[in-house]
Amino acid sequence: PFQGLMALDSPYTGIVDYKQVAQSYARDFQEAGGTILTDFEVTNMEMARESSPESEDGKAGFFSLPFTTKGEEISCGHILTCAGLHSDRLSEISGCSPEPRIVPFRGDYLVLKPEKCYLVKGNIYPVPNPRFPFLGVHFTPRMDGSVWLGPNAVLAFKREGYKLLDFSTGDFLDAVTYSGLWKLVLGNVSYGLGELYRAFSLSAQVRQLQKFIPEVTTNDVLRGPSGVRAQALDSHGKLVDDFVFDGGRGAVGSRILHVRNAPSPAATSSLAIASMIADEVERRFGL
Repeated sequence: PFQGLMALDSPYTGIVDYKQVAQSYARDFQEAGGTILTDFEVTNMEMARESSPESEDGKAGFFSLPFTTKGEEISCGHILTCAGLHSDRLSEISGCSPEPRIVPFRGDYLVLKPEKCYLVKGNIYPVPNPRFPFLGVHFTPRMDGSVWLGPNAVLAFKREGYKLLDFSTGDFLDAVTYSGLWKLVLGNVSYGLGELYRAFSLSAQVRQLQKFIPEVTTNDVLRGPSGVRAQALDSHGKLVDDFVFDGGRGAVGSRILHVRNAPSPAATSSLAIASMIADEVERRFGL
């Protein structure tokens, strides 16, 4: 009997070590004259109090960006932000719209034990549920020969909440006081409870995996790493599954472009996305 389509086999999908890809991008950027600063937190964006010599009209046309970590600030003519888990907060700091809001969802992976990796010879993906733009459990061979299984999707109580019990009072209150989250939760109670149960129950996660590879058992897997998805959520409780670009008005907002949401497969499509963002910068700022 016809049972419908369960999984997608992707035998020609390539895999890379994305850390090495990002480091290569960084080298290209630096060789082109760029500067990379890490461990800096942007706390404010404001127009420089004094005119900059590069300002075409002699007016205060350049930003001053104070940072908290080292008490320093940077001046620039335009700002492009791609702030992921903090994109809504950075937008709000700049005087632009705080919506869509970012609600963090943690995804936990399992890993196959080395002696069982032979069970997976390529990438296997579930057919996506159009109501939930999450990845769903899938089978991903890695460059080191390991195989990751997952992820699930559960609300994280911290924006960098990579561990099951990580908690931030500020991040938690930001999430639970947002009406959009309550509309999402109330409209999908059974789905959310199921994901939460599977987050704690290894056997429940394995039962999902067995729908694709029946031979997998709880003895074949170990708990693996976790990631946090910066999910954009609108005030109606709808998960935003497309790119969101915005800026603002006035002296500050007109010089900013915020990349508010860059959904999967953002890493795979990073070069094409970069080209699209560059075109948007040129269109908005004439640079």
